[in-house]
Amino acid sequence: MQLCADRSAADLKQCMPDICALSKSGIGNSVMRKETTVTGKCTETKENDYGDGDRVEIVERWIRKIELYEMGWNLKDGLRECLVAAAPYGGPIALLKGRIRRSPSARPQLEIYSSSGLPLASFPWKSGVVKQLGWTVTDDLLCVQEDGTVLVYDLFGGFKRHFSMGNEVSQSQVLDTKIFHSPYGTGVAILTGALRFTLATNIDDIKLRRLPEVPGLQGAPSCWAVLTQDRQCKVLVANESQLFILDNTACTPVTPPGLSPEASSIVQMCVSFSYKYLALITDSGHVWMGTSNLKEKLSEVDTKIKTPPKQMAWCRRPKSQQPSAVVMWDGLLLVVGESKETIKYHLDDESILVPELDGVRIISGTHHELLQEVPGACEEIFKIASMAPGALLLEAHKEYEKESQKADEYLREIKEQSLLSEAVRQCVEAAGHEHEPETQKTLLRAASFGKCFLSNFPPEQFVSMCRDLRVLNAVRDYTVGIPLTHTQFKQMTLQVLIDRLVYRKLYPLAIEVQQKEESDEVIAKAVSVKLADAAGISYSEIATKAYESGRTELAIKLLEFEPRSGEQVPLLLKMKKSPLALSKAIESGDTDLVYTVVMYLKNELNRGDFFMMLRNQPVALSLYRQFCKHQEQDTLKDLFNQDDDHEELGNFYVKASYKEKRLEARIALLQSAVDEYYKAKNEFSAKATEDEMRLLRFQRKLEEEKGEPLVGFPLHETMTMLLSVGLHKHAEQLYKDFRVPDKRFWWLKLKALAEKEDWEELEKFAKSKKSPIGYLPFVEVCIKHHNKYEAKKYVSKVTPEQKVKAHLAVGDVEGAAEAAIERRSESEISTVLSRCSSTTDHLLVERLNRAKATAAKK
Repeated sequence: MQLCADRSAADLKQCMPDICALSKSGIGNSVMRKETTVTGKCTETKENDYGDGDRVEIVERWIRKIELYEMGWNLKDGLRECLVAAAPYGGPIALLKGRIRRSPSARPQLEIYSSSGLPLASFPWKSGVVKQLGWTVTDDLLCVQEDGTVLVYDLFGGFKRHFSMGNEVSQSQVLDTKIFHSPYGTGVAILTGALRFTLATNIDDIKLRRLPEVPGLQGAPSCWAVLTQDRQCKVLVANESQLFILDNTACTPVTPPGLSPEASSIVQMCVSFSYKYLALITDSGHVWMGTSNLKEKLSEVDTKIKTPPKQMAWCRRPKSQQPSAVVMWDGLLLVVGESKETIKYHLDDESILVPELDGVRIISGTHHELLQEVPGACEEIFKIASMAPGALLLEAHKEYEKESQKADEYLREIKEQSLLSEAVRQCVEAAGHEHEPETQKTLLRAASFGKCFLSNFPPEQFVSMCRDLRVLNAVRDYTVGIPLTHTQFKQMTLQVLIDRLVYRKLYPLAIEVQQKEESDEVIAKAVSVKLADAAGISYSEIATKAYESGRTELAIKLLEFEPRSGEQVPLLLKMKKSPLALSKAIESGDTDLVYTVVMYLKNELNRGDFFMMLRNQPVALSLYRQFCKHQEQDTLKDLFNQDDDHEELGNFYVKASYKEKRLEARIALLQSAVDEYYKAKNEFSAKATEDEMRLLRFQRKLEEEKGEPLVGFPLHETMTMLLSVGLHKHAEQLYKDFRVPDKRFWWLKLKALAEKEDWEELEKFAKSKKSPIGYLPFVEVCIKHHNKYEAKKYVSKVTPEQKVKAHLAVGDVEGAAEAAIERRSESEISTVLSRCSSTTDHLLVERLNRAKATAAKK
């Protein structure tokens, strides 16, 4: 093993990191999927019992049937009596069940499934009679009703819009319809009851075209199809044995070259996926295949079955040189090609054919299969006794794993022919066409093994294939249900696949299959653009999956599109992005959310880091202070100390002092407050606090001397209490010591003496010196305490402006009248008149009225 000896096993394993990744993270799982090659190349036709093991020659080609899924749906009657439409490229399946009403109250049921049969939507059909279902290029469901109205639903059964195919269609009703895809988008073609065709080539920009009449058409045509030729959509119509092509302006008769003369009617037709080829089957059982422009015949095969088939579809790989079509009858499927022989498959259940770019999907009530021509690379490697470079390389790798000397022999044979690069290429290409992950890995390991002996083999093809297969295995998974082939995937492009995953709300998978080297910001923005029109999207769920996949920065970018802060913050905390979480909580304006983040940070961070983070967020700091005021006083003090906030520390000590029962402790705290206020250069607060300390000491001394409970009361209440118990000198001492304003002291003493009803002391107080508050308050206080006699003593001392009010307060109407007339005040005279009653002296009232009139003339 000279060649193999040049490479150690460790070196070879290092060449294969991408292969192992095929089965990681759930990508590469093959759920309910298997493959069976059912035909093979031979020199003569050999007929066997028809089944999965049939081998029949079809001119140098192999045909294989791959089971994609055992369907997850539970259809009691299979697809019988169902209107079925399946989207291409492994798209969803729509079923309209119960179209034949068995009772007046019964309604059809419209159901949407993935290609693996998992339900996506289901709802009762409450609109008109449906003639056809179909899918748009963006996986929207079209439901064409017999009145020409087309209803559009999304993948999950949500109604989007509707449009009409015109008045003529509405009046004459829909006889038949076809939904097709063209370079312009999704189109709808309708045959009306008037036997006229109406065409819309793009449902997103509807421009209805009424095509010319078909000459001699007396009833429904035997078959028809839509073609796309020369950037124009046309209709090919078969009227018995005649064929016509309808375009915008003309109806042109055409004749398929070399069509069997035995045919008297064309009963079915189908167009290839690319619209380049056409297949016809006649009532004589002959299948004609040729170009869609009807200028070239490729093949004609006699099926020997004259019953009209249910469906036909092309089964041809891109770039294949061999034509082949699939024809289906009840219980029978025929594959026809260039040779005169056919391949037969028995069908156990009602089935439908779904044309694809590189084959035909067969869907029944229980299974989903793919029928296709075996790709060239797979045929070269796996056919019996193959000596192709890829086959030899695969055998060399198998022998190497067995540590057999034959590996060296196979490698020498390949290298002697200078075909090692071709062998690696074949293995890589074949891996892309295989559906089983184990087969893929076997081929890729062989390719990697071969690369070890090449010094200049470009790695791009190998790396790209590994990436593609990870994506394909992920979307083929039973739970996703998009059975794309590699050929379809390349035609569709990665971006379109991501769009479809997003449309299906498979956001984590959409992120996972994003293979381009783009920044997290670009990816996040692309996701938001695709979801812009989708309602109820939770970006936090998408971000969670990104984070779980190790894409933390992408998760953060995705969260920027999440409008609900309550969904953003928990994930940011989980990702240890505490500052960002706090900022988002503050931006939300939700105080509860801010408290949640702050409490989380308090438990997660050490005290110093926690305080430093709060210093950078004033709103959070303020809320935390509020919390500490009620719950954690000591923490609040630490916060103020950390920030050197002497003002708040002073306030803290003042508030704390009121909770102390011992006077010494209270005064000590107040002294601390004074010190902090001076540090904060707040002299007013410092002086006020010092006054509070003096008052407390005064109260304690007086309490000890007189036995009156005074400690803790405010200055004014203390003075009031002293006055009420007759300690007038002590009250006056406070008045002087604390520089209480004169007016305030007089009011306090006035009210205290009146409350005590010490009228003698009140009179002495009034005569002690001129009252700074006047004497009307004396009158009013006496009246308030129901002592009119004492009140009258002060009426004479009241200023002229207040005389009327004072006299009226004591009930002296005549005195009030004299004062009002003397002041000649119309308003005061009116006030006195309003207080006069029927018992008032008539002459006084007249006098007041005259005085009022005189005052009014001024």
